[in-house]
Amino acid sequence: MRLSVIIPVRNEEACIARTLAAAGPELRDGDELIVADGRSTDRTADVAREHGARVLTCEPGRGRQMNEAAELASGDVLLFVHADTELPAGYRGDIEASLRGDDVCWGRFDITFDEGGRLLRLIAWLISTRSRIFRSATGDQAIFVRRSDFEAAGGYREQHLFEDVDLARRLRRRGRMAIPRGRAVTSSRRWRNRGVWATTARMWTLKTLYLCGVPAGRLGRFYPDER
Repeated sequence: MRLSVIIPVRNEEACIARTLAAAGPELRDGDELIVADGRSTDRTADVAREHGARVLTCEPGRGRQMNEAAELASGDVLLFVHADTELPAGYRGDIEASLRGDDVCWGRFDITFDEGGRLLRLIAWLISTRSRIFRSATGDQAIFVRRSDFEAAGGYREQHLFEDVDLARRLRRRGRMAIPRGRAVTSSRRWRNRGVWATTARMWTLKTLYLCGVPAGRLGRFYPDER
């Protein structure tokens, strides 16, 4: 297996070093680490290069950035990681083991938050459990997919919001979703900045409206950028 780790970023100098530090040590010869930078105005690109990543400059838009990086990537498995999400130790071996079955074409990790008390631990558990039940995934869960299936599914939609949920919906038609044993550690900054209950209610309401057919472009104005 040749693995391409793809990280879309924009003005993430405060957290990108931790993300790259978690991803880099697991990579083997033939693997690659690509940071798709949406024209950051801070030192994000410089920090990424300092940590050994190949930096691709793109127009901003997470779906567009990930698609352009996927076209550049040479791996036969693509792993998409948010800039504020740290992969678990042993993630590469877990992905390789998960994809050994012919009926498995993609997967994602359960999550935990980097900070927070009992309530945020419960929310992380609910997110992971909901994902298991509905065979869905969000970008915070570090989605991985065979390159052939990613291309056959049409890649990411270049929409303002829920490009990850949309991709998961198309991938589950192609094969079974794997859930490795490790847990990705993702930032709780949205919950800390906006309040746990308010953020949870907003995110679950927006997702429900999206799944009911409300266009992502209309919902995007209610989803604040926490960078």
